[in-house]
Amino acid sequence: MTKSEKGSDSKISGTRSDLGRRAALRRQQLGLTREEVASRAAASPGYLQYVEESAADPNIGFMLRLAGALETTVAELAGGTMELPAGFGKAAAHPEVLVLSPAECRERLSTHGVGRVAVTVDDAPAVFPVNYTVSDELIAYRTAPEAGPAAAAGQDVALEVDHIDDAFSQGWSVLVAGHAHVVTDPYEARRLEEHAHTGPWVGDGRHQWIAIHPNRITGRRIRVMGAHASSQARQR
Repeated sequence: MTKSEKGSDSKISGTRSDLGRRAALRRQQLGLTREEVASRAAASPGYLQYVEESAADPNIGFMLRLAGALETTVAELAGGTMELPAGFGKAAAHPEVLVLSPAECRERLSTHGVGRVAVTVDDAPAVFPVNYTVSDELIAYRTAPEAGPAAAAGQDVALEVDHIDDAFSQGWSVLVAGHAHVVTDPYEARRLEEHAHTGPWVGDGRHQWIAIHPNRITGRRIRVMGAHASSQARQR
């Protein structure tokens, strides 16, 4: 680690920075080790650990190398695009649109995440982000009885999940369509609680489970030929 990499204002404070959290998350999304990212960024693994775990203030040279190593942009790492919608980058020159198989769709749904559920509220269409959980064939989320996502109960609904890679202008989307119901069986509710990886991001007071029985799962993927190998592997 050089003095210029560390930055004149840097101190090891023991407090993880937003930059560190974003860098660590991006590295994990790519399935890379610290050693691999450090090698790409021409830095030591120890300095990368310092950036991820402490209140580091790297100079622009290291930030550019780190962004390249993590296949993203300095603005993304620094949080400059946090308030912007995904897909703010330019379209790639020669994208390829692929249809995902049901198995590939389920692989991308994985075990949990954030999706958008489309429902009808007061005779008008509405879309709400929800923290969902996958349990066997069910896709479920917690909400409050009076909240908008609760309107899905007893209805045929759609839930959409996607991933956008702005650095390469590629990504995927999966659409789940099925009938939703309120989970009233205590055993089923307990099982969903055990599978849940996180509580609703909007806070407490949302204990009503809404479960969707999928009857159709479809998806598409936009692939850009020539994108970095690890990014392509993540999109498979």
